Amino acid sequence: MKKGICIGSIPGDSTETRFKNAKKAGFDGVEIGPISTEQERIDIKNLATDNGIELCSVMNGKHWSHPLSDADPAVREVSHHAMLNSLATADAIGADTVLLVAAVVNEKTTYEEAYQRSQDEIKKLIPTAKQKNLTIAIENVWNKFLLSPIEFVQYIDEFQSDAVTAYFDVGNIVAYGFPQHWIRSLGHRIAKVHVKGFNANEHRFTYLIEDCTIDWNEVMAALTDVGYDDYMTAELPVGKDDPEGTLHQISEDMSNIIAGNV
Repeated sequence: MKKGICIGSIPGDSTETRFKNAKKAGFDGVEIGPISTEQERIDIKNLATDNGIELCSVMNGKHWSHPLSDADPAVREVSHHAMLNSLATADAIGADTVLLVAAVVNEKTTYEEAYQRSQDEIKKLIPTAKQKNLTIAIENVWNKFLLSPIEFVQYIDEFQSDAVTAYFDVGNIVAYGFPQHWIRSLGHRIAKVHVKGFNANEHRFTYLIEDCTIDWNEVMAALTDVGYDDYMTAELPVGKDDPEGTLHQISEDMSNIIAGNV
């Protein structure tokens, strides 16, 4: 299993410095956000290659501010174009996955509306994803949507396309479920995995091991059971007092989790 980290979790005053710090800390890959121009995409790919870093995935933008589930077609159109940009970015940098928050349920958007609208919009994106040999990976987040593993499986399977998968976030699920259960339910549908810590007793995010109540050995056993052997990508804040030390601690914690030494 490879170790990845989100670019926003890496200390540094430039992209090159962040890539160098990630490599020095023992990470194999970095997840980035969408990039608007082709030249910038080429430049960041070359920068990553020069520093021995793989650009493993792209975290889409706009899906919170302009969700695919919004009642306004103009809002959905913004989100659609943001996804096209993310897919183009992934294609140019050699990543195989784009993370998407599929929908947002709120006081103006019912659960049923979020379900139908988001599926309708994602179906429009599938041809582009397939043409570029990419996957649109739906992440479980605190969006009041897809609140059971059974429903998550159903939602993905209804697309009848291997271009739509799951981006499973271990820490995000602890507030209302057990990650090992969700992993086994989602099975082969999982394209990528995010990790962050969570303390269920105090209902707060943590770093990976300290104050964390996640049973990482059970999580790893579940990932092994479903045959997952791709990136485990950390999504955690940069340490304020010792940013580089925190980065190395995250890497060490991930190595221990993967090795089953927690």
